[in-house]
Amino acid sequence: MFNKLFFLLIFLVTSTAAMGADNNDAQMSVAKERVVLGAGCFWGVEKRFEALPGVLDAQSGYADGRGFKPTYKNIIAAKRRYDENNYAEVVRVTFNANAISLERVLQFYFEQHDPTQVNRQGNDRGTQYRSTILTYSNEQTELAQRVKAQYQALLSEAGYGKIATLIKPLDKFHMAERYHQDYLRKNPNGYCPDHSTGVVFNAKETEHQDNTPLLEGKHIVVLDSPNYCPYCEKFKQEVLASYQGTIDVHLRYASQLQGLAITSKTYATPTILFIENGQEVAAHQGYMPPELFYKALGALKLGDSEAYRVAFAKGTDSRFCKQYEVFKNTPDGVFVDKLSGAPLFDTRDRFNSGTGWLSFTQPVAGQVTRHQDNSFGMQRIEIRSKSSGIHLGHVFPNEGPGGKARYCINATVLEFLPRDEFNGRS
Repeated sequence: MFNKLFFLLIFLVTSTAAMGADNNDAQMSVAKERVVLGAGCFWGVEKRFEALPGVLDAQSGYADGRGFKPTYKNIIAAKRRYDENNYAEVVRVTFNANAISLERVLQFYFEQHDPTQVNRQGNDRGTQYRSTILTYSNEQTELAQRVKAQYQALLSEAGYGKIATLIKPLDKFHMAERYHQDYLRKNPNGYCPDHSTGVVFNAKETEHQDNTPLLEGKHIVVLDSPNYCPYCEKFKQEVLASYQGTIDVHLRYASQLQGLAITSKTYATPTILFIENGQEVAAHQGYMPPELFYKALGALKLGDSEAYRVAFAKGTDSRFCKQYEVFKNTPDGVFVDKLSGAPLFDTRDRFNSGTGWLSFTQPVAGQVTRHQDNSFGMQRIEIRSKSSGIHLGHVFPNEGPGGKARYCINATVLEFLPRDEFNGRS
């Protein structure tokens, strides 16, 4: 219980960022077709459709209203919130029909929001957020009705209610203000929630997952999206791509959490869940930058320990501490970051300084960063792990053998791998 409370106290919550994409297909002839779609806040809808292969352009705008000038200020006014004549936030999707079918565009549309919600998506409430498909022809209308019926069957099977999506001919599309166009490219920290149900037309994406291995020990579960999710891709690239730690990471959709005791809402992607013995210890909704991820991981793995204080409060091991005694005479191998698993120091560069702390003449190339440290009235150079940002120790020029540097490193924030094991890591 103490460790859980400690984890929750240090666990900070922030969300940021999105990444851009351009998926125009220049390799085949272009047959332009359009459809207008409303699925909640148009910033995220525009971004996700622009990333869909075959889509040429997506433009934010307003449609299906009457009685006043459609501007952002007017449609979000309090008096319009539940006005049936209010305009909807919509996106006009232009796509190459030779590269992607209207049927697939509509399938993607239903998959990337919750069409059973009436006049809302998540916490966005009001008639401007209604789910709607506005068509350019009778053929588009008929196809939209068919796809809607197909998705209704899938949703019903998954336990969802009736689809509220309105399907009607487009009257007029009004382009939104310039600052709304490509909003998330201009504002990478902008608002882009994913309210998808996890129910998709391709059943493979929602196959049952065996979560039995997650019922014992500590694990990290990352809720992914079956649709394009810029926050998910950013987290994978900036955090997971370099992660080599000992706590396993599992990718899941919101519909694949069977058997786990999850208390957080799971509609936002990514959501990072920290699990112990099948139960959620803490969670973070949205993109999680590396420094925050590793601080949370440190709380999960290290708890309220000397290692945690060294890593995140610039603490120092006791001289000749237990971990130092274990590590001072290891066989040939590599010392890695206790959280990220990144290689930091090699036994070939280790020497006995007699100080009671691990000492090396150099780090593994490119794996540490240097920072000025003027604490305690001294001028020192602090060493941190480049991957996780944790404090490792200090470097003292000319204090090593033969006038080399002495990297004075805390043992409690390291793990040791024999060389064969290190070389064999995937």
